[in-house]
Amino acid sequence: MKTGWNIKHVVDQSGRVAIVTGANAGIGYETALQLAGKGMEVIMAARSSTRTEEAISKIKAVFPDAKLKYLHLDLGSMNSVRQFVADFSGHHNRLDLLINNAGVMIPAFDQTSEGFESQLGINYLGHFLLTGLLLPKMRNIEGSRIVSLSSIAHRFGTDSFEEKHFRGSLNKSRSYSQSKLACLIFAYELQRRLERNGAYTASMAAHPGVSSTNLGRDMSPVLRFAFPRIGQTADLGALPVLMAALDPKLKGGEYCGPDGIYGWRGQPEVTSSSSISKNKDVASRLWSISEKLTGVSYP
Repeated sequence: MKTGWNIKHVVDQSGRVAIVTGANAGIGYETALQLAGKGMEVIMAARSSTRTEEAISKIKAVFPDAKLKYLHLDLGSMNSVRQFVADFSGHHNRLDLLINNAGVMIPAFDQTSEGFESQLGINYLGHFLLTGLLLPKMRNIEGSRIVSLSSIAHRFGTDSFEEKHFRGSLNKSRSYSQSKLACLIFAYELQRRLERNGAYTASMAAHPGVSSTNLGRDMSPVLRFAFPRIGQTADLGALPVLMAALDPKLKGGEYCGPDGIYGWRGQPEVTSSSSISKNKDVASRLWSISEKLTGVSYP
């Protein structure tokens, strides 16, 4: 659906608070940059303090009055997620915008602190826990939004979500697709639950198309060569995320991505997703597994 949306038309966002995970590089950095430029206070959630402080300096070089703060967050550790929420809660009583951006893409097999396959654990389960713990600070804030990052690769995912898959029984490409499908299923199901419970918060999803970021550092040399040539830069890849976060015409449950061929590149629009991503039975099963594995129950 063509929208003609443009970040230049977004009104001042002063007084609002945002969290961006993975904010020190790539899509996360570009998202944080634009939110700060609109006056939002942005919590830069990432693992590396050095890289994040460097990112903060770069943003302040563009927007000297930017309100930015670094808080440590390792989505591969549920203890770290809980500590992050405690640290944030010590200084903030409200949250207007949560951008679940951080992730890993087809790395060598690795596991999180709790023994989950790294892509499903970091890209999805860590954000599921983070969102559940932060939701009480959002659900009564009018205009608040949660944006979950998915990918074109979600279309290669299947409805096979079982507890064993989170422990590493899939190959790395399949795990990436499953993790991004899970993020999208989560965004849709969360919106349904928010609507049923009369919350003010809306749940959205977005994908950046084929964007040149350090997320692709573990890809094959052929793909690393091809991505910059068929895709787009990170600042353009961030536009669908910003649209999902800031477009007042969107009401919740939308999925934003580039409008070009195959969704690889282009201007942001509301786009379509696979039938599996909208399957309510699959969503219910995935939600139950996620609550069990993370130990969080949504209010």
